Formats: sequence, structure tokens, C-alpha cells
Amino acid sequence: MPQSNLRHLPFQTVPYALKLTPLDRVRISIDCMGGDHGPSVILPACKEFLDTHPDVDMLLVGTAEALAPAAQWPRCTLVTATEIVAMDDPVEVALRRKKDSSMRVAISQLKADLEGRTRADVCVSAGNTGALMAISRYVLKTLEGIDRPAIASVIPNERPGFTTMLDLGANVDCSAEHLLQFAVMGSALVAAVEGKPEPTVGLLNIGSEVIKGSEVIKQAGELLRAAGAAGVLNYHGNVEGNDIFKGTVDIVVCDGFVGNVTLKTSEGLASMLGHFMREEFKRHWWAKIAAVVALPVLKHFRARFDPRGYNGAALLGLQGLVFKSHGSADAFAFGRALSRAYDAARNRLLEQVHERIVETLQAAPAQPGGEPVRPAA
Repeated sequence: MPQSNLRHLPFQTVPYALKLTPLDRVRISIDCMGGDHGPSVILPACKEFLDTHPDVDMLLVGTAEALAPAAQWPRCTLVTATEIVAMDDPVEVALRRKKDSSMRVAISQLKADLEGRTRADVCVSAGNTGALMAISRYVLKTLEGIDRPAIASVIPNERPGFTTMLDLGANVDCSAEHLLQFAVMGSALVAAVEGKPEPTVGLLNIGSEVIKGSEVIKQAGELLRAAGAAGVLNYHGNVEGNDIFKGTVDIVVCDGFVGNVTLKTSEGLASMLGHFMREEFKRHWWAKIAAVVALPVLKHFRARFDPRGYNGAALLGLQGLVFKSHGSADAFAFGRALSRAYDAARNRLLEQVHERIVETLQAAPAQPGGEPVRPAA
């Protein structure tokens, strides 16, 4: 495994500030064949998004037959692909055998040509997560200074608002340096999408005390505290699982195993609470009357817990912006993924991640002999 580019501590103070102006137009590349429903859901979501966002241009990628309904749409370019990555395709099949898949062609729109130009600013797919990560990493490569990409998404909290969490499944085993990199990327994401220049970062642990946790977590805590003391990150400290829902910090950092279990547990809990509530309102005739009276409150409650409203996970650390929609997303949920991708691209998330990485690398001291730290090969 390559040596991390962020392991050289202590840091020197390098203040961070948002310096980038938003894009005037956003070009979105969309894998129209991905997910459980494919174009039957994705195309209506794209049409609605185009109608409500006049500053958006779309590149719709799929088979010629599937894209036919969009032939006359304004600000829309159709890109034909002859293959489809199925939701159950092994990563090897998607990466090596299906080189003209809609997923790969959509991602390739982000790859710069010899003059540094790209056809799209961000890509969205509802396809196979493993394949999406593998193809994205193969086609786009990782940013200099990042060893592994991470999946980041949001979970609602009681503030009201939401907590950004990463990694959510891309990396099961992580080193302390990887967790530091996730914190840097997550900070750039929240700064770009939510407009918070210095979002707070917490390290998920079994307690708030620095002596708790595995050796990797303890080492990560040391790196994050050093980065926080130097002003590279706004580090809060260790947080526990309940802090995710309290909104104690803006960003929670963890390895992909813990993050994915937390995300799926949260979705399952929300579903169970909704199921229990429906059961109780159906139990007696008077409960049904109470349900009618409480209907406006129940609708608002459901909207706050509805995972469709939080759809759209960012694949951070790549030389291109890629967003993952849930495979079972309906048109509303896919529209939310498009919205998150649009916000990230418009606010130039890729450049912000790169700036934060560069500033973190510059904060590292010189190596013995006076030579500055260089990115690992």
C-alpha cells in the first residue's frame, strides 16, 4: 500500500478560506441505465430538473432506444452506450468486460482531454456501487495526496439539519492516515455544498475520551488533533453514535464498515418507526380519527425521516465529481441526487477538495535535509 501523503506531523498553521466563485453553468453526465428502474425513473427526474434549472446542461448516457424520449429536450445531449452494468454484476465484469457500458461512458465525460477540457462537471449514477467506485477510480484516478476514495452522504439530525458521514462503505479497513484524508475531503464537501467555511469534524468512537477505541482510532485522533491545533481542520474530538443524530458536529469520520452499518441501521430504524406508527393509527376506530386530525403533522414527520430526501452520496477523492444515487430511487429521490450533484459542481467541490489537500500537504514540515514533503509515487 502506498505511503500516505498526510502522515507528516506536526502541521504548520495554514488557514483555509473559500476563494472560488460558483460556476455559471453546470454540465451533468447521467448514467440513465443504472439502478433498479433505469430510464423509466431517471428520465422523468432529469426532465423535471432541466425544467427547473435553466443553468444546467445534461449529457444523457444509455442505449439509443432508451434515450429516444429525450431526443428533443433542450440543453440535452444524448450519448449512446451499447452495454449496461447490472446491479448484480461482479466488479471484474463491469470493469474489464463492459467497456462500453452506460456507467463507464458517463464517467468518461469527466476525464480531461489533452487540453484539460471535460465534457461534464459531475456524473450521477444509480448503478452498482462497487462497479461505480471501481470504474470511477480506474477512469479518473485519485487526487494527488489521496490514497483511497470515500463515500460521503448525509443523515438527518435534530438541529434540524443533517450530519455528513464518511466513509459509508468504500473502504472496510482504514489506517489512521486514511481517516485524516476523509476528514479533509468531508470538510471540503460541507464547505462547498452547505457554505460552511470551517465545518466541525468528529471521529466516531465508543466514547469521547481520547484513551478509548482501537489503536487505529487512537492514532487517527492524534493526527486529527494535530491538524485541528494547526488550523487545518476544525476538529471537535471523538463522538459517539448518538452524536450523529444530535448534530453535535457537521462531519463524522469512520471506516467504511462502521459507516455502512450505521447508515443501514438508521434507514431500518426510520422504516420501523414509520411501520409502528401506521400500526398504532389502525388499531382502533378512534385512532383512525386521530390519524386524520394529525395528518399534516404526520406528513411533515415522514418528510423529515424520508431517506429519499437525503439521496445522493459523493465519491470523494477522485479527479472528477461522481455522485451515487440509491439503486431503488424513484423520480423524487433521483432528483435529490441530481440536486446534490448540481450544488457540488456549481460550488466547485473538486477544486475545494484539491485546495484543502494542497494546504494540508503544505502544512507538513520539511523532511530531514530541508526538502519539502512530496506526494508519494
